[in-house]
Amino acid sequence: MFNPSPDSPVAEPHLGRSVSIDRAAELLNVSRRTIYNRIRDGRLQTIRTLCGSQRVLVESLHSLGFRPQPFSSTSAALIEARPARS
Repeated sequence: MFNPSPDSPVAEPHLGRSVSIDRAAELLNVSRRTIYNRIRDGRLQTIRTLCGSQRVLVESLHSLGFRPQPFSSTSAALIEARPARS
């Protein structure tokens, strides 16, 4: 388990250009249905991946009030380090 020392800065996880529908719902603290409704209404912009998945542009989340919050040490303690793939 990841246990940062009190003196070490805790980095915020980097959000890329887009996020999944589930992640967008989590970041805005709304349901998946609300995300789909906001996409339909044009309040959220999306892109399609080569596989056809729909992803929400992070820039459009900002227009709806999403502001990244720094991780607290409590949140960071819940993140487990994953072993490297071989």
